[in-house]
Amino acid sequence: MLNSLSGRFLILTTVFVMLAEVLIFVPSIARFREDYLLARLERAQIASLALLADDMISPELEAELLDNAGVFNVVLRRDEVRQLVLSSPMPGEISASYDLRDASAWQLITDAVEDLVTVENRTIRVIGNPFRDAGQLIEVTMDTIGLRMAMIDYGVRILLLSAVISIITAFLLFLAVRVLLVKPIKRVVGHMQAYAAAPEDAHRIINPSAKVKELREAEQALQSLQTQLTQALKQKERLAQLGGAVARVSHDLRNILTSAQLFTDRIEMSEDPAVKRMAPKLVNSITRAVSLCEGTLAFGRAEEPAPRLALFNLASLTGEVLEAERLAIGEAEISLSEDVPASMMLRGDPEQIYRVLSNLIRNARQAIAATGQPGEINVAAHVEDSSWLITVADTGPGLPPKAREHLFQPFQGGVRKGGSGLGLAIAVELVRGHGGTLSLKNSDGSGTCFEIRLPMGDVGQIK
Repeated sequence: MLNSLSGRFLILTTVFVMLAEVLIFVPSIARFREDYLLARLERAQIASLALLADDMISPELEAELLDNAGVFNVVLRRDEVRQLVLSSPMPGEISASYDLRDASAWQLITDAVEDLVTVENRTIRVIGNPFRDAGQLIEVTMDTIGLRMAMIDYGVRILLLSAVISIITAFLLFLAVRVLLVKPIKRVVGHMQAYAAAPEDAHRIINPSAKVKELREAEQALQSLQTQLTQALKQKERLAQLGGAVARVSHDLRNILTSAQLFTDRIEMSEDPAVKRMAPKLVNSITRAVSLCEGTLAFGRAEEPAPRLALFNLASLTGEVLEAERLAIGEAEISLSEDVPASMMLRGDPEQIYRVLSNLIRNARQAIAATGQPGEINVAAHVEDSSWLITVADTGPGLPPKAREHLFQPFQGGVRKGGSGLGLAIAVELVRGHGGTLSLKNSDGSGTCFEIRLPMGDVGQIK
């Protein structure tokens, strides 16, 4: 009970209401004391009227009047004359005087607290204005024991009433909190627990229904989170199934290409000049296709093979990539150019760098071809202080926002319609395996530019 939200709210509400009542109690007891003293002044004034009406009253009647008024003597000032109207023997010296005519609220409070905490009986003088303008001043002397007892009795009743009000208020707030907050929160928690048991089940996604604004916003945020998570889990499942299928296809395709590679070895022995000229290119293409299948299988295992680093001529490798792409351009008006120094040597795995450049150039070619407009693709490279920098730029339409958002994520960053998005994911992983970075430098209506940065390290150690 005490560990629950509603239980703690009940206790805090009771404490705060009691604290508020205590803050109200002090001025209230001061007001009660003032009313008590004014009542004594009024009784004393009424008693003095009997003497003013008849100068000859018996001592017994005078004592009875003073006893009924609850005072020891009465001084009345009339017509600028101060007169002791009624008197009786004083029990002791006057210990304090209180003037109620111009007393401030703070003064009344401090005087009330003093009378309440002082246990011994005292004799005090009280001064006030006569009622109904029956003079200029009235003054009485009285003891404090009756005043203090009356104040204690009043205070106990006020505190008891405050306690009852606090309990009732706290109970009503307890019920309100349970209905408005605790039950909706428990409902949200129940939805979360049910969803956690089977997050793939879309029927378990919460449907916001809270009437409290903050709770409804929390339910809407939870609904959005659960929807995204369910979709992600379904996509992961589909990707896992697709990955298995791709791995099986790549495995079989690799076997077929391996057989084709054996046949090309025999074609190389042909005496036909055209065959001799085309055979090496065919062998290289089939070799790269086999390597691609093996790489796809490695990607399905969530890993790429470590690069086999060696020094190679980047201009020669770039020329091979561009020549292969020219065959695929067909009748499209797309020009390919390179700006790579002829003597530039680069440290890396030539097969993997070939795949990176091929993926980037192929994506650029397909993007330009999809527009039906002429375009240009340029590969440039230069050496910086501690790295090689390669850029692949095109004059295509630029990447759409959705493609930029998931650019290097497999099966999500596809640039063209129907694309898998696997090419860029493989490319960035291959570059990362070289210790480098692949990044999108810019992409707008004037074209797209990718930047490959590969660290040099100690080139002299590469054999």
